[in-house]
Amino acid sequence: MESLSQSTVFAWLSTKGSMSFTAGEQSYSRHIETEYPKGFSRYRILFSEQAVLSTRQLQDINAALETWLVSLDTKLSLALIERDCGLTCIEVCTSQPLSPQQIAAIGETTAIEVFELAVDAPQLSQAGLLVMDMDSTAIQIECIDELAEMAGVGPAVAEVTELAMQGELDFEQSLRARVGKLKGADAAIIDTLCAKLPLMPGLKEMIAELQSHGWRTVVASGGFTPFVNHLKQLLALDAAFANKLDIKDGKLLGSVSGQVVDAQYKADTVLNCAKQWQIPVGQRVAIGDGANDIPMINTADFGIAYHAKPKLAQAADVSINRLNLKVLPYLFQRT
Repeated sequence: MESLSQSTVFAWLSTKGSMSFTAGEQSYSRHIETEYPKGFSRYRILFSEQAVLSTRQLQDINAALETWLVSLDTKLSLALIERDCGLTCIEVCTSQPLSPQQIAAIGETTAIEVFELAVDAPQLSQAGLLVMDMDSTAIQIECIDELAEMAGVGPAVAEVTELAMQGELDFEQSLRARVGKLKGADAAIIDTLCAKLPLMPGLKEMIAELQSHGWRTVVASGGFTPFVNHLKQLLALDAAFANKLDIKDGKLLGSVSGQVVDAQYKADTVLNCAKQWQIPVGQRVAIGDGANDIPMINTADFGIAYHAKPKLAQAADVSINRLNLKVLPYLFQRT
């Protein structure tokens, strides 16, 4: 049995040596992801890949993690959870569920994020479906706000956007109000914005990991078709849905046509795509950031709030608050 005082958690878990070690009166065992101790609660602690952290950051995380583990008065089993997403993930299995205070104690470390793994969490290695919001979820901006800035009507549109995101304004009403302010703008601003569309950190890695396991990936956005189609092509997504901006003679008409992609449309997209690709119950996942995503989150088997507004965070099964989209595949299990 190896002593923790002689080896950090990272070093011990990264080697294929001893299956256990001790620290004071606390003892630890090791497991692999697919053979976790049955009946134990499972928690996943995530932080940036060790190679990209400074020595001081790594020391601080290591110290915080070890202090926290020693403080837990329960049987513990640890494992490294490996994904091709560039984060470090340690699974901590406890014989007794941790209290909110115990979880919060390690979560206070700003570089760390902690998640309890649901018993019925989606299976990464089985076919699944991810439906994503676009603005402020898959990309770092709200496209309507950026178009408005380029058209010279930024403040007026941003005010309406914020009310919609907080759930204080009907989405279709707010959409038409915002788009109306773009009337007469040069349609070339759409191509300009597409060319510099800022992807959310971790988006490419998350999508690549899911696709490598046969997952279907979809964007359903209250934004606009040029931008979701750009993402679809860039990331080889399976489908993309958004609103169609009306354009004539190179100018925006200040209106949208066709079916409005609102909150209910997003929720229906989860069901329709799952039916189309025969995705089983339990494997339908949705992620978003605003109140307009709540029906989609509720319809999915597993709903994720990403740096989200309070109303959505309350509705979701889990919230990613500090790290980026690379986290998502670590929230799934492999058996």
